[in-house]
Amino acid sequence: MMGGGQQELQQLSQEIQEIQERVESLEGEVEDLQTEKTEIDEAIEAIETLDTGSMVQVPLGGDAYLRAEVQDIDEVTVGLGGGYAAEQDEEGAIDTLENKKGVVDGRIDEVNSEIAELESESEELEQKAQQMQQQQMQQQMQQMQQQEQNDDE
Repeated sequence: MMGGGQQELQQLSQEIQEIQERVESLEGEVEDLQTEKTEIDEAIEAIETLDTGSMVQVPLGGDAYLRAEVQDIDEVTVGLGGGYAAEQDEEGAIDTLENKKGVVDGRIDEVNSEIAELESESEELEQKAQQMQQQQMQQQMQQMQQQEQNDDE
């Protein structure tokens, strides 16, 4: 009977570990989403700030940049998702980016809710594991006391 309890405790411990790994993964996803949101904010700010004729630094990759002039602020190409992009005027581009930001915010809320549920589940499992450990210790104490009584007889 004692071995069964130990096995159940091990299983609980494994479940708790899996939940914690899932939480860490989700927290990483939230960080990535926050970064995406910051980049969208920066793009919106740039579109609102720049005018036709403004000089900008265009990233080429490998941390290299090229100076370029904005030919027409009303020709902004915005990624729509799924590998698609559309050329939009300044206002349309900002609207599209604001919508993308709303989607990212919604996903952040979903992931945070999932994290909260997992943490709650983990706490319940930890309490259950503690109760099982206490019961096992009490049983061991009782067995030791019985053993002592048997030895005394």
